[in-house]
Formats: sequence, C-alpha cells, structure tokens
Amino acid sequence: MITPSYKSISQISGPLLFVEGVPNAAYNEIVEITTPDGESRSGQVLESRNGLAIVQVFGSTSGLDNNRTKVRFTGSIARISISDEMLGRVFNGLGAPIDSGPAILSKEKFEIVGNAINPYSREEPSEFIQTGISTIDGMNTLVRGQKLPIFSGSGLPHNQLAAQIARQAKVRGTDENFAVIFGAMGITSEEANYFINEFRSTGAISRSVMFLNLSSDPSMERIILPRTALTTAEYLAYEKNMHILVILSDMTNYCEALREVSSAREEVPGRRGFPGYMYTDLSTIYERAGKIKGRSGSITQIPILTMPGDDLTNPIPDLTGYITEGQIVMSRDLQRSGIYPPINVLPSLSRLMNQGIGKGRTRDDHRGVADQLYSAYANGKDLRSLSAIVGEEALGAADRQYLRFADAFEERYVKQGYNEDRTIEHTLDLGWELMSMLPEGDMKRVKKDQIERYGKWKKE
Repeated sequence: MITPSYKSISQISGPLLFVEGVPNAAYNEIVEITTPDGESRSGQVLESRNGLAIVQVFGSTSGLDNNRTKVRFTGSIARISISDEMLGRVFNGLGAPIDSGPAILSKEKFEIVGNAINPYSREEPSEFIQTGISTIDGMNTLVRGQKLPIFSGSGLPHNQLAAQIARQAKVRGTDENFAVIFGAMGITSEEANYFINEFRSTGAISRSVMFLNLSSDPSMERIILPRTALTTAEYLAYEKNMHILVILSDMTNYCEALREVSSAREEVPGRRGFPGYMYTDLSTIYERAGKIKGRSGSITQIPILTMPGDDLTNPIPDLTGYITEGQIVMSRDLQRSGIYPPINVLPSLSRLMNQGIGKGRTRDDHRGVADQLYSAYANGKDLRSLSAIVGEEALGAADRQYLRFADAFEERYVKQGYNEDRTIEHTLDLGWELMSMLPEGDMKRVKKDQIERYGKWKKE
C-alpha cells in the first residue's frame, strides 16, 4: 500500500516538525522525510491530534523548509533487525553498524518500544553477580535481574568503573551464556574511543554489544538508544536464553534530550525544566530489567548518571532512586584522596542484596561482615569529623582504633586496582582482616561461630 506524502509543515522547532492535515497519524509511527535536495531522513510521530502530527526527526533539521520538504507516514513503528551476530559489534543509537562491519540481517524485525515486565510474571532475583569490586560485591551486592544505578558526578571515573564492571562481571559456578549490552549517550569522541579500545584490548568485546551516541550526534538518537539496547537485550535474554548485563551511561544526557524535546513541544515544564512525565518515561526503561517466570534468561541493569552539581536531590537521581532497587554513590572526596573506585558505601544501598548472598550463594558470613564493616566505618567517619575539631589527642584509645580503621578501610577495601578482579572470598577475608583492628568484643553483628571460623584476632 502506497501512503501519501505531505508538504503541509507549519512549523519547524528544534528537532520537531509540525505537519498539518494528517487525518490518522499513529503514535510512534515512523515517517520518511525528503529534503528539497532529495536527501532522505527518518523520524517518528510524537503526538497526533486534530489532524496535526508532531514528528521528531532522527538527525539534523538543517536544510528543511516548510514548503518543499515532503513527509511520508509509513504506517509502521520503529523496528530493528537483531541476531546473536551482534555480539562483538558496535552500533549507533538507531542500531546501524559503525564498526565497518556488515548490516545485521534477521528474518524478523523487533519493535524498540518494549513494555515493562508484568509484575505477576516476574521471578524474584536470587543469583549473585560478581563484579570483582569489593565495595559492590561485599556491601552493595548486585543480583541477577536487579536494576542498580551508579550515581556519579562530572569528572569522576564512572566511565572506567563501567568498563571494569563490563570486563569483570560474571555469574559464578555456572557455564551459562553471559553477555554485556553497553549503551553510551552523549559521550565525546575521546570517550567513545576509550570504550571501544578498552573492550577490544581486554577481549570483553567478544561477549558485548556496544551502542554509542556521540555528543555531536542528534539528541533524538539519545532517546532512542536505551530502547534499542534493551530490545537487543530482551532478544538475547528471552530468545537465546542468555544472561544480559545492560550498562547505560549517561542517563543525565538522556534526560536532558528529553527536556529539549519537551521544550520544543512547548509543554509545561516540571521540576528544573524537566517534563512532568519524566518519572514515567524513566520507568519504561528501568522496568525492562528482571527475570520472567518460565524463561531461563535474565536482564540486569546498571544505569549510570552524573548528578548536576553532585546534588542527590536533582530530579534525575531522585526519580531514578524511586524506580530502581538501590544505588551506588561515587564520592568526590574519595577521588581527591586518590582512591579508585571512589565509591562511598554509606549512602549506597542494594535493596535486593539479601536475596543474592548467604550460604550456597556467596558465604554464610556475608551479611554480618557487611553490617559490621558499615557500622565501624560510619563510626570512624564520625570520629574523623570530631577529631578535626578537638584533635586526635582528645580521643580515647578505642576511638583512635576506629579512626585508624576508617583510614585502612578506604585504603585497602575501597581502593583497588583498575585491573584487580577480587573474588567474593577475597573480599570477605579482607573484611575480617580489617575488623581485627577493632576489639573482638565490639563484633556484635557477626555470629560467634563465624568469628571462630573466619576471625583474624590473635588467640592468647
């Protein structure tokens, strides 16, 4: 069926075209745009009302005009070709190859606008994913099927952390297929080259699919990219029975692209100019992670976002925290101290941690060690602030022990090499070693039999 073309553009605003006289345009329908010079571009219907279709252009609107530009409505929604041959490849936000490799061919094309998993169909996450990073594995454990964001700040090494997690993440004790979908939005060419070289040099690219959107690329592509990445993840997880870790960076760039489109549509802004529906929009991305009953595959999600002004109350981290199951918070103070990865375990949290740890999964002492380390480090941090006022000499002997513990915890437990892949046993043993700096009688959060088995205190 041949669909008609329209030359009734009434307005061009940013990435949007306002096309009048379209009687039956469908939401999310794909359109083909022909410029006066004969160049072809694509777009998508954002809204349709009273014969007016608002179309977002995938690319620049330069060269378009109101009178000579043709818009054809295709009658279909956005779809991409997906196959397991995408592993080891690099694509743009629309799913087109950018690594000089061939285009992906498949019998069926898949809609990129997926649905959140029905809560009734969800299976409770329960399997531990080892990242090799002590502050995550030991104290904010990642569980298969979880969505656990990383809250970072401008200039902090979240890109290095993302690459390290992508390289080291594994499900222990299984030979199941495990792969990483990596989506980057609004990054610089330098950052893109860093990710590509890092994945290729470490061999991680062989079990990864990369989707990259540069800061010079159209902002509309940033809105499409996470959906393209998640559609690929769903195919590999639920059609090929693979376990997929999806890393999305930077969700702040995604939200700013969302704000740009909302402003062009002249919508009433919400908090700090972001659209009022941003919570709902983010949920359509985050809620596509999980496990489905009766399916052996799974999708685990780690969104990374930079908090403007390191502000945890900014709408982006604030709304993300409501939807996801915890957060990993990076600290500028730890980075200034030369500690990598600069993860502050005190405001960090994994709400599904208990489902993935314990006997048979990690070790029976895991929960107690995490709680004891958290308590001791929090006490040491409080005493560090106090000693800055009254001086360390004014503290008692026990307080000075906790003060030294806080320093050792940061230097030995939090700090680790970029290529250091710690097992969970190493992480837990290191925790016991650090706790031996404190009086054995203060160990109230670990069981006595665990102290006897794992404790490092010298016996008289």
